[in-house]
Amino acid sequence: MHSGAIRRRLALGLAVLTASGLLAVAAPGEAQAASAHCPGRKVRTLPFSTGTVLVYKRGGYVCAVTLTKKPGVKRKMSVSVQARGNRPVVDEGKYAHHAGPVTVHAGRRCVWLKGQVGRGKFSSGWILC
Repeated sequence: MHSGAIRRRLALGLAVLTASGLLAVAAPGEAQAASAHCPGRKVRTLPFSTGTVLVYKRGGYVCAVTLTKKPGVKRKMSVSVQARGNRPVVDEGKYAHHAGPVTVHAGRRCVWLKGQVGRGKFSSGWILC
């Protein structure tokens, strides 16, 4: 291979890495926060008055995070995931950005998700059946 071809390939590789790095920095904070905590693919975005519950699935596992609409101020937050037939897994406390992640093994069973930020609450009923 000629040195010019090598330089072109190196320049192309550097351009691709730079572009992917810029896209990662420019991604919305909500997507970054959740994907940093939950593996798998996002299967639901469940908005409510004061926040959003993001739900991810990988294999038979379901993972959820509650995000606040106004990050930075600590307030009561919670997230809960319950596979049908089991007890819920809960994370609650005073957080500035998010509650969770919480993960359960659901297999092919339905799950019930709950989220809370301040006075705003969300409850899904049985989903992902």
